Amino acid sequence: MAPFQCLVVGIAGGTGSGKTTVARELAEALPEGRAHIVEYDSYYKDQSHLSDEERAAINYDHPDALETDLLVEHIQALRSGQCAELPIYDFVLHTRKSESRSLKPRPVLIVEGIMALAVPRVRELFDIKIFVDTDADLRVFRRIRRDIEQRGRSFNSVRNQYYEYVRPMHTEFVEPSKRWADLIVPEGGSNRVALEVLVARLQRDLS
Repeated sequence: MAPFQCLVVGIAGGTGSGKTTVARELAEALPEGRAHIVEYDSYYKDQSHLSDEERAAINYDHPDALETDLLVEHIQALRSGQCAELPIYDFVLHTRKSESRSLKPRPVLIVEGIMALAVPRVRELFDIKIFVDTDADLRVFRRIRRDIEQRGRSFNSVRNQYYEYVRPMHTEFVEPSKRWADLIVPEGGSNRVALEVLVARLQRDLS
């Protein structure tokens, strides 16, 4: 029996750049059951041992806020044909839920997150590296809307976090990681030409 073959695609980009949209577009363009999406954000460290004030003060846009060793372990397991139990993170409470997400190996594994290309031991696991490049003003408005509507945040808290953590961490870690990308996709999911090229490449490799 031939060994299990898995193509691992890494998608990075700033907060609100459209990474998740690109990941979903790619997965949905492939035959059903051929691709999984793993979100790096799911691997935020559990902060249940801290007070609400202490949790709010953490820099969640720094690589140290993520449990990267566990992500690497799961990518390696899935690409070798093994199952993995992925964590589920509660972004409102900043805690990890007791239940997990069970994943069986599939031919394509898509990993997306702002630090996907910035962390070397994650980046080196990717067969295809993509950076979604979207203007900062559009990204920040998307971030504000998401955090207020989906995560119950106030505008003031989102604004303060953006200036204190999000913007400087983007400059320090995310933007420089663009150099490692095999393909830079401007404007994320609205770039139909880039998506068609990527889908064609994945379909070719699957065949």
